[in-house]
Amino acid sequence: MNEKLSFQQRLVTALMLFGLFFGAGNIIFPVFLGQNAASQVGPAVLGFNITAVGLPLLAIVAMGRSGAGTAMELAGRAGRGFAYFFTVALYLTIGPLFATPRLATVSYEVGLAGLLPAEVNPNLALFIYSLLFFAGVLTLSLKPSKIMDWVGKYLTPTFLFLLAIILIRSWLDPQSGHFFPVGSYQHNAFTTGLLEGYNTMDSLAGLAFGVIVIQTIRSFGIQEQNKIAREVLYSGSMTLILMALIYLFLALTGSHSLNYLPVASNGGRALSQITQYYFQTPGQILLTLMMVIACLKTAVGLVVALSETFSQLPLGISQKNWAIIASALSLLIANIGLEAIIQLSLPVLMFLYPLAIVLVFLTFLPASLQGQSLYQICLAVTGLAAFIDAVAASPTLIQGQTWAQALIAWGESWLPFFQQGFGWLLPAIFGLVLGVAYQSFHQA
Repeated sequence: MNEKLSFQQRLVTALMLFGLFFGAGNIIFPVFLGQNAASQVGPAVLGFNITAVGLPLLAIVAMGRSGAGTAMELAGRAGRGFAYFFTVALYLTIGPLFATPRLATVSYEVGLAGLLPAEVNPNLALFIYSLLFFAGVLTLSLKPSKIMDWVGKYLTPTFLFLLAIILIRSWLDPQSGHFFPVGSYQHNAFTTGLLEGYNTMDSLAGLAFGVIVIQTIRSFGIQEQNKIAREVLYSGSMTLILMALIYLFLALTGSHSLNYLPVASNGGRALSQITQYYFQTPGQILLTLMMVIACLKTAVGLVVALSETFSQLPLGISQKNWAIIASALSLLIANIGLEAIIQLSLPVLMFLYPLAIVLVFLTFLPASLQGQSLYQICLAVTGLAAFIDAVAASPTLIQGQTWAQALIAWGESWLPFFQQGFGWLLPAIFGLVLGVAYQSFHQA
């Protein structure tokens, strides 16, 4: 039995973890942030790194520290009902309903679509591409024991090499102008960056990927819980540093691009324009390769995580069949289009993220405070406030309902930071205090 991992083993684990996290959204969102934040890129990318890097690391460490082998075990501290609800909602969100189909759609629209002739039917092209994409995802997902080799040793280094080519070339040009931020970045760059970090879905994915990281560490011979938690922290910290630096460079590249490009309509368009500006058609081919690799490796991790978790549900469906179901459903949803996927996912993220954040932070409380009542009270209060945040972020069809307008008006009047998308924050703190008081009273 090993006492600790070697540096090479930690590095491979860190690269695997990075590869699982770093998908299409992780590339396009910071570039778009940089273009919009302009001179305020510093505080904006700091906020982005907190929710896109810091919280996912805490989620991974929480899994290792708590001794929970799965997200369901961790959520089970609030009761069996919440465990099933949260786990199913979590894996469907980062899986076949939103994140996984988005990986295929983004990699197609940002990369391959720019290479196709104008006469090609885009809907048919997307279907053929997504069919091939998820066929590849399913093939790799059916061999989960090989996931570390594929992601840690091959796909991630290839992706980093291709990304480095684009970043280095963009930084060879001197920056000459001073540009002003647009939209909410003008006055709330930091908090806007925080919310942009939600879009990566990595804090949710951290709870899902925790089981893969822990299994990888155990495969190296580390079995004791405290040592597993230590290795999770070491490998996770290496991942954090790499991700934070890449986010910074991508955001600065977006800001720097304002010297020769206008602000794009989205991050995918921005990255495509930057690449074509420097490399023309060969650049689009390079971008296509990079996006396909980035999305493929993350999709494999998501399908493996979902199939391993759902196979333990009392439904009698095997892990292999869950992988097939997840891939097929992702294929279908990918073809509704990127815009629809993002629009529908936003209110779900506004509801689930606060629950995930609170669940992670509660695991770091002293053992004397750990108890089901604390988890139930704190998560219930947080969930109610997060639901109002979710309604405010919903499509116009929902916001226009009378009950929705009443909830939004109440949130604007009574929830601090509601306008910034953090109406759940103070209720969560209140729920924590209330839960500790209730639990202490009943333990006395």
